Amino acid sequence: MKSKKINIVTLGCSKNVVDSEKLLKQLNAGGYEVFYNSENSKAETVIINTCGFINDAKEESIDTILRYVKAKKSGQIDNLYVMGCLSERYAEALRHEIPEVKKYFGVNNMQDVLDELGIKFRKDLLMERTITGPGHYAYLKIAEGCDRACAFCAIPAIRGKYISRSIDDLFKEALLLAQKGVKEIILIAQDLSYYGLDLYKKQALPELVSELLKINSLEWIRLHYLYPANFPMELIPLIRNNPKICRYIDIPIQHITDNMLEKMRRSHNRTETETILSTLRREIPDAVIRTTLIAGYPGETDQDFLELRNFVSDFRFDRLGVFAYSHEEDTYSFQEYEDDIPEDIKEERVSELMQLQQNISAELNEKYSGKVLKVIIDRVESDFFVGRTEFDSPEVDQEVLVAAEYNLIVGNFYNILINKATEFDLYGVPV
Repeated sequence: MKSKKINIVTLGCSKNVVDSEKLLKQLNAGGYEVFYNSENSKAETVIINTCGFINDAKEESIDTILRYVKAKKSGQIDNLYVMGCLSERYAEALRHEIPEVKKYFGVNNMQDVLDELGIKFRKDLLMERTITGPGHYAYLKIAEGCDRACAFCAIPAIRGKYISRSIDDLFKEALLLAQKGVKEIILIAQDLSYYGLDLYKKQALPELVSELLKINSLEWIRLHYLYPANFPMELIPLIRNNPKICRYIDIPIQHITDNMLEKMRRSHNRTETETILSTLRREIPDAVIRTTLIAGYPGETDQDFLELRNFVSDFRFDRLGVFAYSHEEDTYSFQEYEDDIPEDIKEERVSELMQLQQNISAELNEKYSGKVLKVIIDRVESDFFVGRTEFDSPEVDQEVLVAAEYNLIVGNFYNILINKATEFDLYGVPV
């Protein structure tokens, strides 16, 4: 007889979270008691949803698998399954190296997982999920895969070609989430800018966002990962004229010199990058702009890095993430370039950019002192309520801290008077 308790352990990005939430719903409908990232669930079966994007993520996935293999050997669990990006990418090697896992599944294999567990796949539940976060925000995955050819990225090889979901289906899923109490919808995909080109033969993100605006109980709509090339310009007036769309533009540029952008096989050069960034700053002056950069990419000269550092200093991004280049199999970079920047130089460059950003962030945050901001409370931690403004996304951006002595409710919005600003956090009191 099969176990009726299953623990889903999720690693990696928010797209993996959505996959796990949909699987949880199906498992629950199939009669299983489900747990999520639980250390004490007493579940006899564990399914690990892995990440296989870069070295650090792969190591975390392997370490997690081995931890549960140990639990299986000691009799704490009976069945161990692995799914997601790592097993999509390295299925044969994993079966050979870690045979204690009962079965490996790749991505987009939910029906196979359910078949293995003896559960009937419920098509009528495809748009439903078991929300694993605090419940007042949720991610809406609008597409799967990617058609870009960025030299450093293995996602197209792992997740396949770009497949947009229909506006009708996305509206229905968002409406179901809103009816469950979700107040903030965060649109995610490998590339939001591309949305609709495969399905509607045109960029349809503005049309999708316009539909989501019709859901009255949604207070915030947030957009993640807008590729710079072919940026859907109709979004600009839409964001500017609709307060429900967060003034938050996540536009990963990765580098700024033409030399690096060409080597990375990005579809934009320096001039085009600067044009879209300056247009966004001019047209939506109250928006924050977030980007991500790669330091230590093959062939990155001292001059390339100097130009990147100077650009960060001059443009003054509101939010910035920097990653050391990871030399990944199944990518153009791996096949064509030598990983010629020493690891210590990569880390030095990352640290230098982040130190620069820390100073910029401290200066930019000072403008919030004495201002009242709309804040959603995400959780209670130690002596503080921890919340966010529309300018910040969960887990990746800065937070607003309010002393726990105030009688606030997690998931509610409050007007918070900011009375202290640091490099990456704001402090305030409700008004």
